[in-house]
Amino acid sequence: MVSGTETFRALHHGRLPGDPLVLPGPWDAASARVFADAGFPALATPSAGVAASLGYADGETPADEMFAAVARIVRAVDVPVSADVEDGYGLAPKELVERLLETGAVGCNLEDSRGGVLKDPREHTDLLARVRAEAGDALFINARVDTFARGVADPERAIERAASYVAAGADCVYPIGAPADLLPLLRAGIQGPLNVYARADGPSPRQLGELGATRVTFGPGLQRRAMAALGEIAAQLE
Repeated sequence: MVSGTETFRALHHGRLPGDPLVLPGPWDAASARVFADAGFPALATPSAGVAASLGYADGETPADEMFAAVARIVRAVDVPVSADVEDGYGLAPKELVERLLETGAVGCNLEDSRGGVLKDPREHTDLLARVRAEAGDALFINARVDTFARGVADPERAIERAASYVAAGADCVYPIGAPADLLPLLRAGIQGPLNVYARADGPSPRQLGELGATRVTFGPGLQRRAMAALGEIAAQLE
C-alpha cells in the first residue's frame, strides 16, 4: 500500500513546465475541507495563517498548539497534508519528527531564520540532516531559504544554501520571496523540486510554473483574503 508520504513525494516529480503542484494553505479544519472538496490533491499549512486562526502573531504560536492545529487539519481531510513548523520550535530532531508523525502530517517546512534573522547555513544544514536521519523517508522535507525575505537579494547566496540543504536530505527547496524574474536562474542552479510563493498581485501559479516552479504555495495569503472577504460581509450586516 502506498503511503501518504509516498503519494505526496510523487506529486512533486514528473511535472511539466506550466503545470506546478498547487498546494493551498488551510488554516483550520473547515478551510482544509473546502480546499480538499475543490479537488486539490494535497495541502500545505501556513504557520502564519494557523497562528492568526489561533489568535497569535506570526512566529508566536506555542508548539503544542501548532501541532494540535495541524492534527485537526489532517483529520478533516483525506488528502496528504504538509505542515509548516517554522524553524522547529527548538525541539530536538527526534522529538520534532515524532510529533509531526503523530499529527499525521506527511511533510514539513523548516525555515533557515529565527526571530527574523538568518541562521548560519551550517546550523540549518545540520538540523535538516538530523531530521532526515530520524525520519527516514517518512517525511517530505521542504527547506525554506529566507535570504530574499531577509533582504539578501543575491541569488547565488540562495543557491548556495539550497545546495547545502539538498545535500543534507531536503526533498524540496523554498526560496521564499524570490522575485519572479529570478526564478529561471534559481531553477537552473537548484537541484530537485522548487517551491515558489504566489502573491495575489503576482504571476499566476501556471505562470510561475513556466518560470521554473515545481510547487506553488500561498503562505498566509489565502487566509488573509478570506478574512478580508469576511470583513466585507460583516460591514453589510448592520
